[in-house]
Amino acid sequence: MRSDWILDVLADLKTFALSTELPALAEQLDDTAIVAMAEIASLEERTKKQAHGQDTTVGMHSGEFGAS
Repeated sequence: MRSDWILDVLADLKTFALSTELPALAEQLDDTAIVAMAEIASLEERTKKQAHGQDTTVGMHSGEFGAS
């Protein structure tokens, strides 16, 4: 996984937060790590699908308004 490093950084920040008596920050970093894991897993799934030729785009919009 290319993005695993961010989980290590979040763990280090949590350790620091706990050692400096910042429990609310440590708890928030736990939540942030969960979000990071979910997004990394989603990114990997999209990458796998693209590698197998599956279209993963959803709701693409040209950004233009009005009728043509």
